[in-house]
Amino acid sequence: MTSTTSMPLPSELAIPLHVAYIKALGENKDDLTYHLTAHLRLNAIYWGLTALVIMGHGDALDRDETIDFVMSCWDDEAGAFGAHPDHDAHLHSTLSAIQILVMHDALDRIDIPRVTKFILSLHQPSGVFAGDSFGEIDTRFLYCAVQALSLLGQLHLLDGEPKERTVNYIVRCRNFDGGFGNVVGAESHAAQVFVCVAALAIIDRLDVVDVETLGWWLCERQLPNGGLNGRPEKLEDVCYSFWVLSAMAILDKIPWIDAEKLTAFILSAQDLEAGGIADRPGDQADVFHTQFGVAGLSLLGYPGLADLDPVYCMPAGVIEKRGLRKQWRALERMV
Repeated sequence: MTSTTSMPLPSELAIPLHVAYIKALGENKDDLTYHLTAHLRLNAIYWGLTALVIMGHGDALDRDETIDFVMSCWDDEAGAFGAHPDHDAHLHSTLSAIQILVMHDALDRIDIPRVTKFILSLHQPSGVFAGDSFGEIDTRFLYCAVQALSLLGQLHLLDGEPKERTVNYIVRCRNFDGGFGNVVGAESHAAQVFVCVAALAIIDRLDVVDVETLGWWLCERQLPNGGLNGRPEKLEDVCYSFWVLSAMAILDKIPWIDAEKLTAFILSAQDLEAGGIADRPGDQADVFHTQFGVAGLSLLGYPGLADLDPVYCMPAGVIEKRGLRKQWRALERMV
């Protein structure tokens, strides 16, 4: 099932519009949407900042204000970060805080031993990680933990039995089609494939991935209109331009999809009046899809964009500077 549009397709990424759109997101604090999305605030800053850096405008958000807001989300009782001031600490928002501070070269603001203790406290006997003290488990949280420990320079604390336990849980989430689910027994989903493959890349255990079968499953996510879906029989969505392509980049399989058609689909989802990118043409733009649309275009080699590291979903230069680059290959940058 696919969607179509009769609107003329834009041929270029409207970078100035998207930069202005991201800058304006936090300015209208009287807007109801601003308050309804408080639980995503720190994640949204990470999405917006990453998109801005990839588009060459990393200075569009004030550095000091951004860092101050991140630190205002610190949960001193837990020793980690919540999504918004006075919110409980969570692994997802803690990773976003770390990513933002790394991009701003301000990791010295973090109490690394306390954050590390928080992360490791969420490691379950099964090998998966919980998102917070309430105990919800998901392979997404496993990835958040592994990436956070890597960025903090504490990944060695998983060496030995803890790492094997983590790998074994991911293997148990692997399905007959080569994909991975969010928990053991769950169906394969492109976003879960990304988190599992990227986590395995960070801990150097891609040997447990069935590369050919998974590569085939991933390339089958492309629909006739060029967009990618997250699982069979679902609609295309711009965000899967990253979830699918990132895993394919790590597995060196991006050439298996039609890059030209996917590029056209992402560009067609732009809002050329207010800025931003939506899930599909004609829908409301948001910062989540703007980030992952730009990320997908970067992996596709779209001209004028900076390289994005598909393992960390961060600017490649930032990851390389920290000596953390893993093996991956995007398409060659077009000129």
